[in-house]
Amino acid sequence: MTTPSTPRRVEGISLDPWYNSYADRTAGLSASEVRALFAVASRPEVVSLAGGMPYVSALPQDVLNGSIERVMQEQGPVALQYGGGQGVGILREQILDIMALEGVRGSADDVVITTGSQQALDLVTKLFVNPGDVVLAEAPSYVGALGVFRSYQAEVAHVLMDDEGIIPESLRETIANLRAAGKSIKLLYTIPNFQNPTGVTMSFARRAEVLEIARSNDILVLEDNPYGLLHFGTPAPHAMRSLDDDGVVYLGTFSKTLAPGLRVGWALAPHGIREKLILAAEAAILSPSVFNQLIISEYLNRTDWMAQIETFRETYRVRKEAMISALGEYLPKLSWTDPGGGFFVWLNLPPHLDSKAMLPRAVKELVAYTPGTAFYADGRGGNHIRLSFCYPQPDFIQEGIRRLATVINGELELLNTFAQTGPLHLSQRHNVIAPPPNIG
Repeated sequence: MTTPSTPRRVEGISLDPWYNSYADRTAGLSASEVRALFAVASRPEVVSLAGGMPYVSALPQDVLNGSIERVMQEQGPVALQYGGGQGVGILREQILDIMALEGVRGSADDVVITTGSQQALDLVTKLFVNPGDVVLAEAPSYVGALGVFRSYQAEVAHVLMDDEGIIPESLRETIANLRAAGKSIKLLYTIPNFQNPTGVTMSFARRAEVLEIARSNDILVLEDNPYGLLHFGTPAPHAMRSLDDDGVVYLGTFSKTLAPGLRVGWALAPHGIREKLILAAEAAILSPSVFNQLIISEYLNRTDWMAQIETFRETYRVRKEAMISALGEYLPKLSWTDPGGGFFVWLNLPPHLDSKAMLPRAVKELVAYTPGTAFYADGRGGNHIRLSFCYPQPDFIQEGIRRLATVINGELELLNTFAQTGPLHLSQRHNVIAPPPNIG
């Protein structure tokens, strides 16, 4: 019989007795900087510009209640039963209509329903990545994706981007350097529409060029598109999948256009990949929730869901404008992105500021944000901040930016003091805190 090894002890504290039994890949599991902020950000006195939480209060509660009631009345025994690993057929057909809005054509047979697109991301990575393989990702990239790649012991190589998305020259150079070093490159992960965390949208010309580079180097593209329908006027270019059926796995979700609590997403995979994706999904969870799938299907069938997306677009547009206006008022010397959709603004700090080290002072000033380091696999991003405008009301956004400006300007004053008198210890710096302002 196997028994746990003797517990390790540090300063008299017993640690996990199973520590030495874990698989090597668990070394890549760690709490993200975003998750670590949730407890702080949920305090009512804190203005949270950290998490990308959809404003679900904009949903018509009576409409959702009606969808749930009809599912139970008309399909209760089916809704509460196990389902197929690929997902409910009618919802897969409806998903084709949603993807068609962004130029994607496909077969319902190649759609695999997942527990949020995060699970789809995990399953694709599981299928393709061996320990030591390389995943290419934008610099910066979605923290949840970096966590998945890390958990499968992948090496993440960041590719530079600008205000048109991935820079093709950087992609070519990165691939060439990795190949010269004998590395195996398996995936190119990208969020081309209103990217998380920068808000940048990849131009159509870049999409075509990036796809050609990936195709010529036999690299599968993983296109993650949670925000594509949430534009503020001008739609994003057609999806990369619309240009290449065989070289792109497209990930979609209802978390941003309906509700994240339903945990329903999907992958549209090339036909050859589809079957293995279904097998991987069945091995992980047997089947996605039939109940939640049928609720969404009923909602799509009985409601003007495009009108609801328009409501979300306007809600987020007003909040984005409130954030951009406040940044211009309180931090006019800094620069930031101005997204055409989605949830996020990427704030550029002066080079000597450290957004992660600055966070304790921000929390004392009752404002939360996500440090830029969360979005890099290699420790970069210290002089950047991701600001989320999707959840707080516009007046709270303005107050949050005012508080953030107080922190940033205070840090700059301290740096000027250090330059004249010599550096203080970090703990001394962040004990110099002004009384927190009231929201008013």
